[in-house]
Amino acid sequence: MEFTEAYKQAGPCCFSPNSRYIAVAVDYRLVIRDTLSFKVVQLFSCLDKISYIEWANDSEYILCGLNKRPMIQAWSLTQPEWTCKIDEGPAGIAYSRWSPDSRHILTTSDFQLRLTVWSLLNTACVHVQGPKHCSKGVSFTKDGKYAVICTRCDCKDYVNLLSCHTWEIMGAFAVDTLDLADIEWSPDDSAIVIWDAPLEFKVLIYSPDGRCLSKYQAYESGLGVKSVSWSPCGQYLAVGSYDQMLRVLNHLTWKTFAEFMHLSTVRGPCCAAVFKEVDEPLHLNMSELCLSDEFLQGNSDVSEGHFRVMYDVTEVPISLPFQKPPADKPNPKQGIGKAHLSRIAY
Repeated sequence: MEFTEAYKQAGPCCFSPNSRYIAVAVDYRLVIRDTLSFKVVQLFSCLDKISYIEWANDSEYILCGLNKRPMIQAWSLTQPEWTCKIDEGPAGIAYSRWSPDSRHILTTSDFQLRLTVWSLLNTACVHVQGPKHCSKGVSFTKDGKYAVICTRCDCKDYVNLLSCHTWEIMGAFAVDTLDLADIEWSPDDSAIVIWDAPLEFKVLIYSPDGRCLSKYQAYESGLGVKSVSWSPCGQYLAVGSYDQMLRVLNHLTWKTFAEFMHLSTVRGPCCAAVFKEVDEPLHLNMSELCLSDEFLQGNSDVSEGHFRVMYDVTEVPISLPFQKPPADKPNPKQGIGKAHLSRIAY
C-alpha cells in the first residue's frame, strides 16, 4: 500500500461522483485536487468556515454549506469565475442537496418551515411548505424526471409529486402513517415505499397516483421498522426491524417470502473460514539502541505498547459478543440497520 504526502485539512472532504477529483475543506477555503496526481485543480474561497460539501451528479458543480452564516455557496470547476450564493435570511438553512440534473439546489429551512428549489439556470425558486424532515423525506426517480416530497399539515402526513422540469406539484395525497419516517422510489419507478417511525411497525406501498398497493405490518407491540432497502432490480424489498429480523417482500403480492434472523451465534457450513482478529504485543529488541533514560521515560511507548494485528482461524459455531442496550435510552443499538441491508438486499 502506497501513501501520498500529508495535505492540510480542517473540514470535510469528498470524492466527486466520477472519481476524478477530491474536494478538501481547509477552514474557509475549498481545495479541489486531481485524484491521480493530487495537484490542485481549483481553489475557492468561501465567506466563512465550511461545514459540509456535496458534489453535483455531473461532477461539474459543488456546494459548500456554511452553518455559521447560515448560507450555501456553489462553485463550478469548468467556469471558475461563476459563483452562486444562497441565503434564506431569517429562515436559515438546515440542509441542502443537489437535484439529479445538477442544475437545481434544494434547501430546507430551520424548523422545516419550507423547502425551496433554487434554479442555477434562471435564478428562479419554488417553495414547498411544511417539509416533513430536513435531510429525509425526499426521493427522486431513477431517470430524474419526478420527485416526491413528504410534508406535514394539520397533524397529517402527505406525499407531494413534483415534476423536476417545472417543479410544479402535480398531485398530493395523504398517507396512513402516524409519524412518517422516510420515503423511497423503487428502482423501476413503478412504486413508492413509505414506512412509519419506530414506534409503529408499518410499511406502505403506494403507486405514483396515490393508490395504496399494500400495507405490511409484521407485529404490533414493540419497536418497529429500522431500515428499508430495495433490491437493484426492484423485485424485492428488504425490511429490517428492531426484533433482529430481516423480512424480504416480493413485488407481485407484497408478501413475505423470506425471513432472516440476526443471531448471536454463527453456525455456518463446516467449510466456512471465520477469522478472528488477535492483537499480539510486538517485542522490540532495544539492547543495541543507545537511548538516554530521559528519552525512554518520556516515551514509554517505545519499548512497550506496540501491537501486531493478526488473524486466527476459528471453528464454528462461534458466539459473537453482544451488549444489551439500556431500556431507559432512546434509539437502542439493535435490529437490522442499513449496513446489514446493503449486504443482503444488494
